[in-house]
Amino acid sequence: MNSSQNGTDEPLSHLDALLTRMKSAASPLREVLREIHAKYASLDDGVVASYIPELAKANPAWFGISAVSVQGQAIDVGDSDQQFTIQSASKPFMFGLALEDHGREHVLSKIGVQPIGEAFNSITLDQVANRPFNPMINAGAIAAADLVDGKDYPERVTRMIEMFGRYCGRTVYVDNSVFTSERMTGHRNRAIGHLMLNFDMVSDRLDETLELYFQQCSLLVTCHDLAVMGATLANGGVNPITGVRAIDAEYVKDLLSVMHTCGMYDYAGEWAYRIGIPAKSGVGGGIVAVIPGQGGIGTFSPKLDVKGNSVRGIKVFEELAQKFGLHVFEADDKKKSLISQFSPPK
Repeated sequence: MNSSQNGTDEPLSHLDALLTRMKSAASPLREVLREIHAKYASLDDGVVASYIPELAKANPAWFGISAVSVQGQAIDVGDSDQQFTIQSASKPFMFGLALEDHGREHVLSKIGVQPIGEAFNSITLDQVANRPFNPMINAGAIAAADLVDGKDYPERVTRMIEMFGRYCGRTVYVDNSVFTSERMTGHRNRAIGHLMLNFDMVSDRLDETLELYFQQCSLLVTCHDLAVMGATLANGGVNPITGVRAIDAEYVKDLLSVMHTCGMYDYAGEWAYRIGIPAKSGVGGGIVAVIPGQGGIGTFSPKLDVKGNSVRGIKVFEELAQKFGLHVFEADDKKKSLISQFSPPK
């Protein structure tokens, strides 16, 4: 699989980047995304998350859609450059860092990959295997953060931030206001962590790990960033814009598998049935999705349904899945190449 437009791990040249932007500007997909954005911009269902006080400050009208191909072409519509905190959409990527640090078998001994039909913050553990059920719920995400290596807390935070920077193709930062808000209201996550500590599911550096977990959820991203992150996984772990490898190719399928089966909170089963692509949502309003071999799609709209997923985001993916036959099990004669929609007709 090509890792950038010129088929290498090198970043796009200035000329390549210019040509890519010109192609994206005239792409059929741009008009499709504009139509979908216009269709759902007035949709007023859902509520903005408020259990973390800082999240309640989000403008409910914000709405962005971004798509990035494995060739580095990008299409952005609406509030695609509006920053928000990544929240649970960070979970697959931290799981990937844990896999790189410890390998598949050790990580699986600490975190399962079993979907559960319960809320993301449920205090539920796999008592038979003595581990959280999967890395996409809070218990599993805390356990994944606990596995991130570093000689001390600052080094662990630095490694986490640098990892997300490789996925986004830029330096990322923590929103300190949200981080502080997470710390002050994170009693349930502390309860989950201490329950796991009681059963030796996490290390005795739990307080440090919880700080790391709150930091990862408080990273600032944009809708465009989420699309680049998705495209990086679609491209075998190499950022298609910078040419930088973000994760070992061996573990990409691990991330995509748990995103597909567990990524959309307790809506995951219906998402897999109706839309059928690997994705992860966050209560900040973001959704990152992956179309393997083709690209990534990011959406952002802070009004959430009762499951904690972006209402407008779900609608966007329903439209795209139907229009382009994106479902992983869609019949071949109904599939349309999404990547072909990034370039103007010949």
